[in-house]
Amino acid sequence: MKIWPRSLALAGVGKMGGAMLEGWLAGGLAPAGVRLIEPSPSAAIQALARRRAIALNAATGAAEPPEVLVLAVKPQMLDAAAPQLAALAGPDTLVISIIAGKTIADLAARFGSARAFVRAMPNTPAAIGRGATGAAASAEVTERQRRTAETLLGAVGAFHWLASESLVDVVTALSGSGPAYVFALTEAMAAAGARLGLPADLAMNLARATVEGAGELMFRQPDISPAQLRENVTSPGGTTAAALAVLQAPDGLAALMARAVEAAHRRAGELSG
Repeated sequence: MKIWPRSLALAGVGKMGGAMLEGWLAGGLAPAGVRLIEPSPSAAIQALARRRAIALNAATGAAEPPEVLVLAVKPQMLDAAAPQLAALAGPDTLVISIIAGKTIADLAARFGSARAFVRAMPNTPAAIGRGATGAAASAEVTERQRRTAETLLGAVGAFHWLASESLVDVVTALSGSGPAYVFALTEAMAAAGARLGLPADLAMNLARATVEGAGELMFRQPDISPAQLRENVTSPGGTTAAALAVLQAPDGLAALMARAVEAAHRRAGELSG
């Protein structure tokens, strides 16, 4: 059962914050209870706020603390924004942060009145409702607040609770940064096709369609493992087998991806302090 908050303040309505807002409104969040805080709102966000009668940068001095405060500001903007945003949160406010590199302990020190925190890492496909999010909750988060977080974060794609906050950095390295890995793979496939004689635009169109179709095939057949889907394409001694012999070599794709994700994980730890 979904539990939408009666009131929600969203701080930071850029690409990710805006994508989440669209998902929430489409899923059933009542716009009358929403407040948006964004110093430089895009024309699209201004139009959405007018169309749905959502408060945008309204004075908040006399307003009751929201049931949920979502932090979607850029990490480098948190120092300047935190004093104003901390004034919004009350002792019963659930603070959900999607700010990369900011730990629950860091947030708790900045938002002294709040007690319950959820640290989450979504990814950019949330913009089309196909995101992947992992989250960790502080011990003070109640069962109702957990359900509320599940409703909000699951409205833009797959959602998973993590056993510990330390795993947020792993999620950051895997699915948070993961769309870039897929885009890089698409670029590499297209470049390989072009080197063999295809026009560059045709090679890119074929590479994009292939990645899109393969992803959709995995999505629509969740009971079939990627390994099985791979085997379904591979005839013994055929062209795919020849390519996979290169990709599955000891220094091939698996080793390269392991190094890439490990590098992202190290960097996430450095940013988290």
